[in-house]
Amino acid sequence: MSIVPVNPSFEVKLSPLGDTAIIVELGSVIDQKTHERVQALSSYLRREPFPGFIELVPAFVTLTIFYDPMKLLAPVAENNWNSLAEAAASPYEWVCELLMDIVSKLEGEQAAAPRIVTLPVCYGGELGPDLAAVAAHSGLSEKEVIALHAAQPYLVHMVGFAPGFPYLGGLPEQIATPRRSTPRLRIEPGSVGIGGKQTGVYPIVSPGGWQIIGRTPLVLFRPSHEQPSLLQAGDQVYFKPISYEAFIAWEEQA
Repeated sequence: MSIVPVNPSFEVKLSPLGDTAIIVELGSVIDQKTHERVQALSSYLRREPFPGFIELVPAFVTLTIFYDPMKLLAPVAENNWNSLAEAAASPYEWVCELLMDIVSKLEGEQAAAPRIVTLPVCYGGELGPDLAAVAAHSGLSEKEVIALHAAQPYLVHMVGFAPGFPYLGGLPEQIATPRRSTPRLRIEPGSVGIGGKQTGVYPIVSPGGWQIIGRTPLVLFRPSHEQPSLLQAGDQVYFKPISYEAFIAWEEQA
C-alpha cells in the first residue's frame, strides 16, 4: 500500500486490487468532503482517461479504478508521459505515479453538478409493512415518519449490494432504525427501506433485513439500457409520497 500526503487535511492511500485494478482511498470518514473528492476524481478520469483505463467504481470513501496492463504503457511516448513510465517498474506503479499527480491537484477539480432524481413512493400498508415499527421505534406517528423521510434530498454515496441498489445518505436522525432481527427472504423491487442511519431502495427481488416503509413504481435496474442503474453515485434523490391508487396506475402504465 502507498500513502500519499496530498495536503495537511487528508492522506490518500493507494492499494492494488489484483493485477488490473487499484483502490484509491480519499478519506477515512463518510462525509460530504470525502464524497466530493471521490466525485471530483471520478469526473476527472471520465473526462481524461489514461491509456488502458477501463472503468471506475466509486464507493463511500474510495474509488476503484480498473485498467488493462497490456494497453497501459503502449501509448506512453505519444502522450508525453515518458518520465512516469521510466520511473515505474510495473503497470501498477505507473498508475500510482499518475494518480499521485492527479490527486495532488484534486482540490481545484470540481465534481459534476448532481443529477436530481425524484422517486414517487407509496408509504405504508402492504407496500411498507415496517412503517409502523419505524414509527414505534422513533416515538412518532406514521404520518410524521413519512413527512420526515420525504422532507429533504438524499445523496447517493454508492451503488452496491445488488445491481442498482443506492446507499443514500441524509436520513433524519429521528427515524434512524436498526435492521430487522430476522431478514426477509424476499424483498420486492422498488421497496424503500431504512437500515440504521441510511435509507435505500431495493432494485431487484432479493433477501434483505432493512425496515421496509414503502415502495416506488419506478424500475431502478434496467439490464437492457446502456446505463442499467437508474441511480448513480453523486445523484441527489427526492422521495415524493403518492397514494396506493397512483402507485397501481403508475405500475399499469409502465
